[in-house]
Amino acid sequence: MALFLWLGSQLSSLWSNISVLGVFLTVFTLLLDFMKRRKKWSHYPPGPVSLPFIGTMLSVDFHNPAHSFKQLQKKFGNIYNLQNCWTNVVVLNGYKAVKEALVHKSEDFADRPYLPIYEHLGYGKKSEGIVLARYGHGWKELRKFTLSTLRNFGMGKKSLEERVVEEAGFLCSTFKSKEGHSFNVHAPVNNAVCNVICTIVFGERFDYNDETFHKLLSFFENFLKEETGFLPQLLNVVPVLVRIPGLAQKIFQSQKAFMDFIDVLIDKHRETWNPAYTRDLTDAFLKEMEKGKEAEENGFHYNNLRLVAADLFGAGSETTTTTLRWALLYMLLHPEIQSKVQAEIDKVIGRERPPTMKDQVSMPYTNAVIHEVQRYGDIIPVGLPHMTYRDTELQGFFIPKGTTIITNLSSVLKDETVWEKPNEFYPEHFLDVNGQFVKPDAFLPFSAGRRVCLGEQLARMELFLFFTTLLQKFTFVLPEDQPRPREDGHFALTNSPHPYLLQAVPR
Repeated sequence: MALFLWLGSQLSSLWSNISVLGVFLTVFTLLLDFMKRRKKWSHYPPGPVSLPFIGTMLSVDFHNPAHSFKQLQKKFGNIYNLQNCWTNVVVLNGYKAVKEALVHKSEDFADRPYLPIYEHLGYGKKSEGIVLARYGHGWKELRKFTLSTLRNFGMGKKSLEERVVEEAGFLCSTFKSKEGHSFNVHAPVNNAVCNVICTIVFGERFDYNDETFHKLLSFFENFLKEETGFLPQLLNVVPVLVRIPGLAQKIFQSQKAFMDFIDVLIDKHRETWNPAYTRDLTDAFLKEMEKGKEAEENGFHYNNLRLVAADLFGAGSETTTTTLRWALLYMLLHPEIQSKVQAEIDKVIGRERPPTMKDQVSMPYTNAVIHEVQRYGDIIPVGLPHMTYRDTELQGFFIPKGTTIITNLSSVLKDETVWEKPNEFYPEHFLDVNGQFVKPDAFLPFSAGRRVCLGEQLARMELFLFFTTLLQKFTFVLPEDQPRPREDGHFALTNSPHPYLLQAVPR
């Protein structure tokens, strides 16, 4: 009996010690969390109440962040702070705040935060590609090389414009094969746009029925979906979770499959590479890699080649495809606008000759419609995250170095202080009183400053040539058995229209 009493007293003492230790650890953890979340700067932007450990993450719907940012803007103004766990975030809203940051203080906001969810793809300190790379010498060299290669693409062979015109012809043939039956434009438009990127990166296009091509496009589409929502944001700010063996590969299966596919295409390309003949961007990159250690230090190595190829797919395919899908949807919903575009096409180009970029200057209304599609469609409502390169000030607020910056591009494209009818599809936003094309400074669908979209010029060319060619050859109508399509979009990094059917009636 005495033994049981002694054991009981020992267990009671042990439990008491564990309880004391538990209380101490809880207090210590809460104190550490408080110190991590404490803002020690004066004139730091205001924001919602930050909760222990998770910060303000519950204040944002990560499946529709632009809507959450709009609600927070009403409460805290155009510049406010958020906190993803212990990561400091500042959100910029409205044309004036975004322009001051990205244009007038371009270098201050030119950096990128590190995103651990891409580590399993080979992303790391010296392998960052271009789009997500930290601001510095390596990023500048790779961006300069890529822009130069795109600019000089096609010297001595078909120009890039000729290839887009040719691809527009293939797309029209696919539409014509539907013989007036209703269909979803998503797949054929995506095929056409991605073929342009494949031509640039790998020097070849795919047939629209090619199973390999379909796999590539499917992987990339799911890649974007995997990055949307609460979990990827949490993994980026609590990177220890990403490093649990096998977790990232399980959650981001399509990302890995997409990069594996890129590897296969590059390896196949290397087998047929001839240093004396540059077929495409991959060949040009391989040629740079041959220049030795200095080139490698500037970022020209195999892993960056993979990531640059992936960046170009991201910068040049999904956004352009989505914009064209919105464009055709708006033509269905606004047949009077479609008729005016077609009248201008008939007057300037006719119905036989393929459009060229030289025609653009003579087609102010068509140009205005394309720009209004980009504005009202709000393709990238929340730009890729920036990070402050140094301590800086913005509209009286202090923002320290290393702060993640979110530019709410949706709030710029629909800024009520700039646009006459921000919440309507109104091409006259881009026309002056004489009917000539004008582009307001607040038109920033490609972002702005040092991190402006890498594929902007290519996207502008594709949008004009694809859109004009399609409306030259077809009139798009809503099938009689279909309800009016939804005008709202759904978010998966890009803001895409909900699926809809149309009929392409040959003109």
